[in-house]
Amino acid sequence: MPKGPGPLLRAWYEWRMKRFPWRKKWLVGFDLQGNTFWEFKDQLHALRNRRIAKYHRSTHYSEVNVSPSWMQWLRHTRFDPPTVAEQQQEIMRQERMKMLASQADARWASKPSALDSPDKQQPMQMLKSRDPAIGVNQMNVDQQVRDNAEPPRTIQEQEAKPQQPGSHVPEPQDMPHDPPVPRTDDAPATQPRRKMKKEPKDSPWKQAENGKDWQPQGWSPAPVRR
Repeated sequence: MPKGPGPLLRAWYEWRMKRFPWRKKWLVGFDLQGNTFWEFKDQLHALRNRRIAKYHRSTHYSEVNVSPSWMQWLRHTRFDPPTVAEQQQEIMRQERMKMLASQADARWASKPSALDSPDKQQPMQMLKSRDPAIGVNQMNVDQQVRDNAEPPRTIQEQEAKPQQPGSHVPEPQDMPHDPPVPRTDDAPATQPRRKMKKEPKDSPWKQAENGKDWQPQGWSPAPVRR
């Protein structure tokens, strides 16, 4: 775990943190990676000071890593800058989380999975039971039931099998029928039929049925009365 700058550099940082009246820019703090964070007054932002971070000259921009606590301070979502002890505790917390995550991954990898080879998989009955002995006994019972079970027969074998004496297959006429539903006085015996309109004598449908060579006639409307 990084311990931060040495004693001489730390003394220089403490001198730069002094807020003298003639100073326009002063040091606020530093992180364990060697980055420094500064604050200065800006004419465009008179209500609050401007905050920036300075990196080492040898550090490339793509390799710069700012901790979340210092990022909160740069964006004015945190008033006080983080201390060195707070940064060390954050690194210890991250290391502990990584260790716990690796242990959880190891426990998960030790459990059987459906993606494993058949020789590494465990039977489902044994996994569902808390006691391994109960699962093994249940597997043995299921295997014995499967071995003693009679294999399925084809239709020809079932027809050729002689029936045992005393067994009687009921015929359709021997089957009991449902009793008739008694009719109440309120319900009518038969539903009334709909009265069909009588077709006229000169109906074209009747003429078509009687004669095969029948052709429809032209429509000649009658004179309208005025």
